[in-house]
Amino acid sequence: MKIDFLKNTDGLVPAVIQDAETGKVLMLGYMNEEAYEKTQRENVVTFFSRSKQRLWTKGETSNHFLHVKEMLVDCDGDTLLIKVQPAGPTCHTGADTCFDEVNQGKGLFLNYLQRIIRDRKENPTEKSYTSSLFKKGVNKIAQKVGEEAVELVIEAKDDNDDLFKGEAADLLYHYLILLEQKNIDLDEVIAVLQQRHTK
Repeated sequence: MKIDFLKNTDGLVPAVIQDAETGKVLMLGYMNEEAYEKTQRENVVTFFSRSKQRLWTKGETSNHFLHVKEMLVDCDGDTLLIKVQPAGPTCHTGADTCFDEVNQGKGLFLNYLQRIIRDRKENPTEKSYTSSLFKKGVNKIAQKVGEEAVELVIEAKDDNDDLFKGEAADLLYHYLILLEQKNIDLDEVIAVLQQRHTK
Protein backbone atom coordinates (compact mmCIF):
# COMPACT_ATOMS: atom_id res chain seq x y z
CA MET A 1 0.00 0.00 0.00
CA LYS A 2 1.29 3.45 -0.94
CA ILE A 3 0.71 6.46 1.31
CA ASP A 4 -1.59 9.11 -0.19
CA PHE A 5 -0.60 12.62 0.85
CA LEU A 6 -3.32 14.18 -1.29
CA LYS A 7 -6.25 12.77 0.72
CA ASN A 8 -6.02 15.71 3.12
CA THR A 9 -6.03 19.30 1.91
CA ASP A 10 -2.97 20.18 4.00
CA GLY A 11 -0.96 17.28 2.53
CA LEU A 12 -0.29 15.82 5.97
CA VAL A 13 -0.83 12.28 7.22
CA PRO A 14 -0.74 11.13 10.84
CA ALA A 15 2.26 9.03 11.85
CA VAL A 16 1.83 6.79 14.89
CA ILE A 17 5.21 6.13 16.50
CA GLN A 18 5.58 2.79 18.27
CA ASP A 19 8.53 1.27 20.12
CA ALA A 20 9.61 -1.72 18.02
CA GLU A 21 10.61 -3.74 21.09
CA THR A 22 7.94 -2.97 23.69
CA GLY A 23 5.01 -2.23 21.38
CA LYS A 24 4.22 0.96 23.35
CA VAL A 25 2.82 3.89 21.37
CA LEU A 26 5.30 6.72 21.95
CA MET A 27 3.70 9.66 20.19
CA LEU A 28 1.67 10.90 17.24
CA GLY A 29 3.10 13.29 14.68
CA TYR A 30 2.34 14.41 11.13
CA MET A 31 4.31 13.99 7.95
CA ASN A 32 4.14 15.55 4.54
CA GLU A 33 5.73 13.85 1.56
CA GLU A 34 9.07 15.57 2.13
CA ALA A 35 9.23 14.48 5.79
CA TYR A 36 8.27 10.94 4.78
CA GLU A 37 11.01 10.73 2.15
CA LYS A 38 13.61 12.18 4.54
CA THR A 39 12.61 9.63 7.19
CA GLN A 40 12.93 6.80 4.67
CA ARG A 41 16.27 8.07 3.44
CA GLU A 42 17.90 8.68 6.84
CA ASN A 43 16.10 6.07 8.98
CA VAL A 44 15.45 8.73 11.61
CA VAL A 45 11.92 10.04 12.11
CA THR A 46 11.28 13.52 10.69
CA PHE A 47 7.88 15.18 11.00
CA PHE A 48 6.30 18.26 9.53
CA SER A 49 5.77 20.55 12.51
CA ARG A 50 2.39 22.25 12.26
CA SER A 51 3.40 24.85 14.86
CA LYS A 52 6.79 25.67 13.30
CA GLN A 53 5.61 25.12 9.72
CA ARG A 54 8.81 23.29 8.79
CA LEU A 55 10.41 19.87 8.79
CA TRP A 56 11.35 18.78 12.29
CA THR A 57 13.55 15.79 13.09
CA LYS A 58 12.59 14.38 16.47
CA GLY A 59 15.69 14.70 18.65
CA GLU A 60 17.32 17.54 16.72
CA THR A 61 17.76 19.49 19.99
CA SER A 62 17.57 16.71 22.62
CA ASN A 63 19.46 13.98 20.70
CA HIS A 64 16.57 11.65 21.59
CA PHE A 65 16.22 10.47 18.00
CA LEU A 66 13.70 7.88 16.85
CA HIS A 67 15.60 5.30 14.79
CA VAL A 68 13.33 3.64 12.24
CA LYS A 69 13.00 -0.14 12.27
CA GLU A 70 9.88 -0.50 10.10
CA MET A 71 7.34 1.71 8.33
CA LEU A 72 3.81 0.51 7.59
CA VAL A 73 0.89 2.11 5.76
CA ASP A 74 -2.69 1.46 6.92
CA CYS A 75 -5.38 -0.15 4.75
CA ASP A 76 -6.74 3.24 3.60
CA GLY A 77 -3.32 4.57 2.63
CA ASP A 78 -3.65 7.68 4.81
CA THR A 79 -1.94 6.79 8.11
CA LEU A 80 1.57 5.62 8.94
CA LEU A 81 2.74 3.27 11.67
CA ILE A 82 6.44 3.71 12.31
CA LYS A 83 8.20 1.23 14.57
CA VAL A 84 11.30 2.73 16.12
CA GLN A 85 14.12 2.32 18.58
CA PRO A 86 14.02 5.48 20.71
CA ALA A 87 17.31 7.00 21.85
CA GLY A 88 15.91 8.29 25.13
CA PRO A 89 12.58 9.66 26.35
CA THR A 90 10.19 10.59 23.55
CA CYS A 91 8.14 13.37 25.16
CA HIS A 92 9.51 16.92 25.57
CA THR A 93 8.45 16.66 29.24
CA GLY A 94 11.03 13.93 29.77
CA ALA A 95 8.41 11.16 29.94
CA ASP A 96 9.01 7.93 28.04
CA THR A 97 5.92 8.55 25.92
CA CYS A 98 3.69 11.52 25.11
CA PHE A 99 0.91 9.63 26.89
CA ASP A 100 2.91 9.59 30.14
CA GLU A 101 3.36 5.82 30.10
CA VAL A 102 6.49 3.99 31.22
CA ASN A 103 8.08 2.38 28.19
CA GLN A 104 9.61 -0.74 29.57
CA GLY A 105 8.88 -4.32 30.25
CA LYS A 106 10.75 -6.94 32.18
CA GLY A 107 11.48 -8.68 28.88
CA LEU A 108 13.74 -5.76 27.95
CA PHE A 109 16.05 -6.77 30.79
CA LEU A 110 17.02 -9.81 28.73
CA ASN A 111 18.37 -7.52 26.02
CA TYR A 112 20.34 -5.62 28.68
CA LEU A 113 21.64 -8.90 30.13
CA GLN A 114 22.60 -10.05 26.66
CA ARG A 115 24.73 -6.92 26.22
CA ILE A 116 26.46 -7.57 29.57
CA ILE A 117 27.19 -11.17 28.56
CA ARG A 118 28.58 -9.98 25.21
CA ASP A 119 30.84 -7.54 27.03
CA ARG A 120 32.15 -10.35 29.27
CA LYS A 121 33.02 -12.27 26.11
CA GLU A 122 34.65 -9.36 24.30
CA ASN A 123 36.35 -7.85 27.38
CA PRO A 124 37.08 -10.81 29.66
CA THR A 125 38.19 -10.33 33.26
CA GLU A 126 39.70 -12.85 35.66
CA LYS A 127 36.99 -12.26 38.28
CA SER A 128 34.06 -12.84 35.91
CA TYR A 129 32.34 -16.23 36.08
CA THR A 130 30.83 -15.57 32.64
CA SER A 131 34.24 -14.77 31.13
CA SER A 132 35.60 -18.00 32.59
CA LEU A 133 32.86 -20.00 30.85
CA PHE A 134 33.67 -18.38 27.50
CA LYS A 135 37.32 -19.28 28.07
CA LYS A 136 36.38 -22.95 28.55
CA GLY A 137 34.52 -23.07 25.25
CA VAL A 138 31.24 -24.24 23.81
CA ASN A 139 31.35 -27.78 25.25
CA LYS A 140 31.57 -26.53 28.84
CA ILE A 141 28.87 -23.91 28.25
CA ALA A 142 26.54 -26.48 26.67
CA GLN A 143 27.22 -28.84 29.59
CA LYS A 144 26.24 -26.08 32.05
CA VAL A 145 22.98 -25.50 30.16
CA GLY A 146 22.24 -29.21 30.44
CA GLU A 147 23.04 -29.26 34.18
CA GLU A 148 20.83 -26.24 34.83
CA ALA A 149 17.99 -27.81 32.82
CA VAL A 150 18.18 -30.98 34.93
CA GLU A 151 18.19 -28.94 38.15
CA LEU A 152 15.12 -27.04 36.95
CA VAL A 153 13.29 -30.30 36.22
CA ILE A 154 14.13 -31.59 39.70
CA GLU A 155 12.86 -28.39 41.35
CA ALA A 156 9.68 -28.55 39.25
CA LYS A 157 8.70 -31.73 41.11
CA ASP A 158 8.78 -29.95 44.48
CA ASP A 159 6.57 -27.17 45.86
CA ASN A 160 9.23 -24.53 46.55
CA ASP A 161 8.49 -21.73 44.07
CA ASP A 162 11.51 -19.67 45.12
CA LEU A 163 13.95 -22.51 44.41
CA PHE A 164 12.19 -23.23 41.11
CA LYS A 165 12.47 -19.58 40.03
CA GLY A 166 16.14 -19.55 41.01
CA GLU A 167 16.87 -22.59 38.86
CA ALA A 168 14.80 -21.13 36.00
CA ALA A 169 16.91 -17.96 36.19
CA ASP A 170 20.14 -20.02 36.19
CA LEU A 171 19.01 -21.93 33.10
CA LEU A 172 18.00 -18.77 31.26
CA TYR A 173 21.32 -17.07 32.07
CA HIS A 174 23.41 -20.00 30.85
CA TYR A 175 21.20 -20.30 27.77
CA LEU A 176 22.00 -16.66 26.92
CA ILE A 177 25.71 -17.42 27.35
CA LEU A 178 25.39 -20.36 24.94
CA LEU A 179 23.62 -18.16 22.39
CA GLU A 180 26.42 -15.60 22.64
CA GLN A 181 29.07 -18.31 22.24
CA LYS A 182 27.29 -19.41 19.05
CA ASN A 183 27.03 -15.76 17.87
CA ILE A 184 23.23 -15.99 17.76
CA ASP A 185 21.19 -13.06 19.01
CA LEU A 186 18.17 -13.72 21.23
CA ASP A 187 16.06 -11.77 18.70
CA GLU A 188 16.88 -14.42 16.08
CA VAL A 189 15.40 -17.13 18.32
CA ILE A 190 12.36 -14.97 19.04
CA ALA A 191 11.92 -14.51 15.27
CA VAL A 192 11.75 -18.32 14.87
CA LEU A 193 9.03 -18.46 17.54
CA GLN A 194 7.15 -15.65 15.82
CA GLN A 195 7.31 -17.46 12.46
CA ARG A 196 6.00 -20.63 14.06
CA HIS A 197 3.19 -18.71 15.71
CA THR A 198 2.00 -17.27 12.40
CA LYS A 199 1.87 -20.65 10.63
